[in-house]
Amino acid sequence: MKKNFLFAVCAAAILVGCSDSSSVATVDGKAITQAEFSAYLKFKRIPEQDKEKVARALDEYINRAALAAAIEKTDKLDDALVQAELEEFRRQLLIGRYFEEHLAAAVDDAAVRNYYTGNAAKYEAQRVHAAHILVRVDSQMSEAERQAKLSTAHEAYSNLQKGEDFAEVAKKFSEDRVSAEKGGDLGWLVDGAVDPEFSKRLNALKPGEVTEPFLTPFGFHIVKMLEGPQVIKRPVESVEGDIRYQLRNESKVSETERLLKTINVSRKD
Repeated sequence: MKKNFLFAVCAAAILVGCSDSSSVATVDGKAITQAEFSAYLKFKRIPEQDKEKVARALDEYINRAALAAAIEKTDKLDDALVQAELEEFRRQLLIGRYFEEHLAAAVDDAAVRNYYTGNAAKYEAQRVHAAHILVRVDSQMSEAERQAKLSTAHEAYSNLQKGEDFAEVAKKFSEDRVSAEKGGDLGWLVDGAVDPEFSKRLNALKPGEVTEPFLTPFGFHIVKMLEGPQVIKRPVESVEGDIRYQLRNESKVSETERLLKTINVSRKD
């Protein structure tokens, strides 16, 4: 090993002066060229100016080449299978490295922001400040029980029609105790984030207006629009990951199609 290492040091010392086609070593009659070993150093991120590291790398490279050559001579491995695995690995590596570089260049920060700017409507949503009174029902209730719940909702609505304050009626009747403690206030609701029927009834209101009792899977609601509607825009920082993912997929599909068109393929069925 010491002898091999000394050889490697000497070889490393003259690498800079070698041409790409020159041989740095011979293993079982097969030359290891300067170009081949330089590519290995680049793969391992070993600077050619660092003679000690280059020497150790050459020593390891030669020993592994020798060991592989010796194993090949044993005929204990299925050569066709080994070659098939190597070829498949080569293809995967080639495809992976190519698209890694291609997509990094095609989908940069500027591309993401340009897409965001050009598709601003996709990242806008309407929100409404709402309050509600909820009288809960569930699928296990009898019809009589459901009618009793509806009567409670109509009683609450009747009180509102008489001019009672919505917040006070909510505190008295609403079974959504979290919002009831706040006078029924649900905060700002983004369109599409609530039950479709709830959203439909709410969006039909004007600020200050109140719905009649209506049914959703949660129970009977009375809804009031407090403010709105307003259009809000999601900042680019919150969507850039989704945009980048989308653009990379689109770019990969497009580039794959372009590349395949450059190759003639003939199948024999």
